[in-house]
Formats: sequence, C-alpha cells, structure tokens
Amino acid sequence: MSYNILYLLLFVLFSCNCSSMSEAQKEGEPPTGRSESLPVECVAAGNQQSCLITGLYPLLAELSSSLQSLKASMDQEQFRRKGTVRAGSHRMEHNIAFAATLGNKGDVGPFSTNFPLVYKKVFLNAGSCYNTGTGIFTAPVKGVYFFSLSGHNKTSKPMALRLFKNGEPMIIVYNHPLTDAGIRYESLSNSITLMLEKGDQVYVHLLANTWVFDNTDNLTLFTGHLVFPL
Repeated sequence: MSYNILYLLLFVLFSCNCSSMSEAQKEGEPPTGRSESLPVECVAAGNQQSCLITGLYPLLAELSSSLQSLKASMDQEQFRRKGTVRAGSHRMEHNIAFAATLGNKGDVGPFSTNFPLVYKKVFLNAGSCYNTGTGIFTAPVKGVYFFSLSGHNKTSKPMALRLFKNGEPMIIVYNHPLTDAGIRYESLSNSITLMLEKGDQVYVHLLANTWVFDNTDNLTLFTGHLVFPL
C-alpha cells in the first residue's frame, strides 16, 4: 500500500510542476524548473510540458525497479528474522531427551501382575518430561519421538519388558528361560519411533511372573528424545 501512495504523490507533484510551466508560458514569463535540462529541440518548439512528461518515464521506471528491489530485500530480511525466531524457539522449548536406568537393584520381580518400572538413576532429563517418581514420560509437544529400552537377566528366568503408549502396548523385550544350559546373564533391547500428541504418556512395565536385573553397570535402560516437533 505504501508504494502505491508514493506513486500517486509523484504523479501529483509532476502534474503540478507541468501545470505551472504551462501557465508561465501563457503569461510570457520564462519557464522555471527543469527547462535547462530539456533537449534543445523541445525548448525551441516550446513544448516543455510534453518533453518533461516524456522524460519522466525512464525516471519512474528506474524508481519503480528500485522500489521493487527494496521491497524484495525487506521481505527476505523479514522472512530471515521470522525463521531465526522459530529456530530459536525450537532450540529453547523443544530440547527434549531423557535416559535412565533402574540402578543398583539386583533382581526385580516377579510380580503377580504387570509392574510399572521406575528408572531412578537418571543420566539426562532435558525438558524435565520424564517423571522420576512414576517412570512415565509425558510428551510436552506434538511430534515424532524415538524410544529405546533394554533389559538384562539370568537365563534361568524369563524376562519381559513392554513399552506402552497411553495404555496401548507398543513393543516388547522378551527373553525365554534356558533349562538345558548353565546359568548366564543376557541383555536384549528394542526401539521404536512414535508420533505423540501433547500430553501422551509412554512408560515401561515388567510383565507378570518375569524378572529383570540391574546393578551398578546400568544394564537396564529406558531412553527417549524428541526427533522433531509437528
């Protein structure tokens, strides 16, 4: 809108200038303004107004081109600033990641029903979205998230860890017991990428009648992070 107003003001200004020159010619006064810059043939013909208007066309074209370039430059700068604000906002608000283990627990289980695991030893909790009191991760924003879990146990006992999203089972880490071999320890892991809405909850249960083991070596982990917000 501001460019249209500028064009209108320029047109009015030059129109007034041309009208003044025409009136001065009628009264026999010497023309003022830009006569000295007009071509000789225009002055000789006494047709300054026509020549002046004709001479304005390249000036107006140049001015229009300059204004368009200025507008494009301003639009790019505005877009760059908005992009910087958005990127900065994501850096400040969407740094979401956590990693935790059961800690030095030894054997955990068995229980007669599914048992929610609370990973007490926290290595990272950026964004504070993992609850160390309940073992539940709550999504702070809608986005794509990546989760992984691992478990460690004796081969003489079954191990079953299941990751849930809002009560719906997603993936499992399961290890069958071995009865025909010597007792040893084994580790298993699994991972998944999920699309979460703001407020969705992700957590891990130890399934009924199974065991899991952890010690100071941090063998049983639960981790997750925001890949990108939506």
